[in-house]
Amino acid sequence: MDGQNAQKLNPNLILPVGTQVVTLIDLPEKAGKAARRAGAVGKIVHSPVDNQHAYIIQFPDSEQATLHRPEIAIRKHVQSVVFDRAALCDRDLHDHIIYRCVVGSRAYGLDVENSDTDRRGIYLPPADLHWSLYGMPEQIEDAETQECYWELQKFLVLALKANPNVLECLYTPLVEEATPLAHELLSGRQNLLSKLVYQTYNGYVLSQFRKLEQDLRTRGELKWKHVMHLIRLLLSGITILKESFVPIHIDHNRDELMAIRQGTRTWEDVNSWRLELHKQFDDAFAVTTLPERPNYDWANDFLIKARRRMVDK
Repeated sequence: MDGQNAQKLNPNLILPVGTQVVTLIDLPEKAGKAARRAGAVGKIVHSPVDNQHAYIIQFPDSEQATLHRPEIAIRKHVQSVVFDRAALCDRDLHDHIIYRCVVGSRAYGLDVENSDTDRRGIYLPPADLHWSLYGMPEQIEDAETQECYWELQKFLVLALKANPNVLECLYTPLVEEATPLAHELLSGRQNLLSKLVYQTYNGYVLSQFRKLEQDLRTRGELKWKHVMHLIRLLLSGITILKESFVPIHIDHNRDELMAIRQGTRTWEDVNSWRLELHKQFDDAFAVTTLPERPNYDWANDFLIKARRRMVDK
């Protein structure tokens, strides 16, 4: 193939040599060879320069046929299991929400007039849906209404890893809906706390501040709301290690945090506070009574119990 023709190849449209394909049309009898029904498997031994020309397909008996792209399909695509997932649209799955709460600025008491209302929670599908070939999404979201709901197992896994967003769901005072099962989870939320808070919270803040410093160097501007929430996260982590409780509503440091949000504190001042909070975090980690790891057995037992309750739903 010369260079001029090679430049016409489009890897997104032209199937390469060696691709296994399935015929979509019947092939007539040829030179004493029996006709082939649609569905025969072969591989491409020659690809055209564009889709106006034909592929040469070789079958297991070494016979070949010349076919155009609409007359063949990639074998892997033919064998893919494709379902009509209309029955699993978010609207239907919302019917299985067991816990709904408000987090974010409104829960922290750091909201302004135009702040969104961030709703989070848990959904638990009936066993028939969970066991079906359709499978369950790990979360359902509605960007327009700022809502996100995790499937129970995903929620528990994130909580066990000390994910801040998930832990705050368990401690927010703004609970809008909670089934008896959700209340049971809230009653046992202490089992999900551990020293992993130190690694998770610290790691996230450190990585985000590096990005913020890069933004400051390259663009000369910052998203001060994000900066505020990172400082809040450190304050929260310190309290968790000291009191074995996830604080939500901000009381003592509200004015300082709002000043950051409004951009009235300098980057140097904020960064200095951050470094001091990291030191306090280290000190709290050294004396915390939280366990090394959360209670995995409790979380597992709770999940199994929840699954069993959904068998006849």
